[in-house]
Amino acid sequence: MTEIYQNLFVGSLIDYEQNQFNEDFYFVQACKEPCHRKALGYSGRSADENHPEYLIAYRERRIILNMIDPPTSKYFENVLFEKSLNFIDEHLKSGKKVLIHCNQGFSRSPSIVLLYLATIKKIDSSSFENAESDFLKLYPNYKPSGIKEFLILNWKHYCG
Repeated sequence: MTEIYQNLFVGSLIDYEQNQFNEDFYFVQACKEPCHRKALGYSGRSADENHPEYLIAYRERRIILNMIDPPTSKYFENVLFEKSLNFIDEHLKSGKKVLIHCNQGFSRSPSIVLLYLATIKKIDSSSFENAESDFLKLYPNYKPSGIKEFLILNWKHYCG
């Protein structure tokens, strides 16, 4: 687990497990397996697409995203990022610590942190490439998969 900005952490599922009972922490869980599946209690390939929490579930101190790490941008939706950014901002402003995690902490969770830092102008937001260059100085373990393509395609939506 790495603190990237004051009270803003990026990490893995193990980091969440080690901090889940710490009341100072709020969590963005950017992983379908096992977090979203466990929150909704579904079996099989995925939750029912008509379920009201198909994309996003809220539980105590957590926002849980139905997010996988595919090689393309196909399975990402803006609402996943918009709600995550709002959640992060709300809880940081209330003095809480926020851990954004995925399974390993290399792709999905650091991408959300990168996007958050760009939207609050803590890293260069003029392009994804410039933001990524700045972010790699803070978090050299960043290795995005298809989420990178999604962010490039949607960069202006977040950073104008």
